[in-house]
Amino acid sequence: MPIKLNQLTNEIARALSEYSDEVEDKLNKDKDNISKEAVSELKAASPTRTGDYAKNWARKKTAFGYVVYNRAPTYRLTHLLERGHMNRDGSRTAPRVHIAPVEEKVIDNFTKAAEKAVKG
Repeated sequence: MPIKLNQLTNEIARALSEYSDEVEDKLNKDKDNISKEAVSELKAASPTRTGDYAKNWARKKTAFGYVVYNRAPTYRLTHLLERGHMNRDGSRTAPRVHIAPVEEKVIDNFTKAAEKAVKG
């Protein structure tokens, strides 16, 4: 029995829709897990003088995924600690790189998870 062109088109569209839904679900789960992992790694890798900076790492769900940020009252501290800064007396504070390694790891993990989700 021959298949009509409209039926074939509808079947292909349905299969592609199911596939994209599966990929989207997998990616949403991976985004959630990877962002949780990033927060815990940042808490562990952050410099601790009083401990407030390290324990204030958090994540927020947005329309496009998750944002990992430091919610401490001195949120600008992330840039100062990561890059180093000038002191009042003219000396320079050494950078304490702790965000960049976690960022690189998160990018690699998400890239691998996306490739795995697309390949099925």
